[in-house]
Amino acid sequence: MIYTVTFNPSLDYIVEVPSFQMGMTNRTTSESIFPGGKGINVSMVLQNLGVESTALGFTAGFVGDEICRLLQEKGCHTAFKALPEGCSRINVKLRSADGTEINARGPVITEEALEQLMQKLDMLEKGDVLVLAGSIPTGLPATIYQDILHRLAGKEILSVVDATGNLLCNVLEHHPFLIKPNHHELGEIFDVTIDDMEKVKIYAGKLQEQGARNVLVSMGGKGAALLTEKGDFYHLPAPEGKLVNSVGAGDSMVAGFLAGWLESGDYAHAFKMGISAGSASAFSENLATKEEVLALYKKLK
Repeated sequence: MIYTVTFNPSLDYIVEVPSFQMGMTNRTTSESIFPGGKGINVSMVLQNLGVESTALGFTAGFVGDEICRLLQEKGCHTAFKALPEGCSRINVKLRSADGTEINARGPVITEEALEQLMQKLDMLEKGDVLVLAGSIPTGLPATIYQDILHRLAGKEILSVVDATGNLLCNVLEHHPFLIKPNHHELGEIFDVTIDDMEKVKIYAGKLQEQGARNVLVSMGGKGAALLTEKGDFYHLPAPEGKLVNSVGAGDSMVAGFLAGWLESGDYAHAFKMGISAGSASAFSENLATKEEVLALYKKLK
């Protein structure tokens, strides 16, 4: 089973507001609401691809109830810990105001609630996949991803980490199966500019030297690259298409990669599924469907 962890999920309230003006009453031309959070995005795309997963994390209040309801409506399994106080986030995203976003803080996660999540993770078994994705809310220790993998050491699970900076680097000693920085994040780790595939290979290799097994690097419109634990290096340009919404594209790439690898055990196939899923989400108002992913897959060389 695949388990995804989203510590601070949200409802994303996306509105179109033509000619947005500060200090004035603005009216929307369209509105939509989606469950949000990187781990949640991974679970939703996996579900679209026909792969089951269970979404873990914390919810609170009526917003938390709606997050669970929407995920279950989409067929996703959920096992969130409901916090007794506070309310899960509602993030407002103004589509026509230069990408302006208002992200809420979310509820306080107590030590007791965190330990209850840890006890759920203790139940993972050999061969299970654990996806740790995104930033962490204020109040949690900066070592939380590292702490989780340390606690699960020896269980022979496959861990996937999509995070930045020290949150990512601190887990490398636990040999994650897959990490997925983008090329900007990869450059920030080593204080360099990553502007070509040779540099991607070099610095992905440095992350392998520190413990990562497979390094998947997303590069936006430039495509993506994968350095495998076998030493193979794959890279492809992004498929042709119109960028509609980049939110969730990286999470979709992780989901596509996992779906492809679990299906075949072949890294080349997994990589192509990853880049197809990431691009399909970027070209759509919503997260990628299986039909959209497979259509792009057929166009890749």
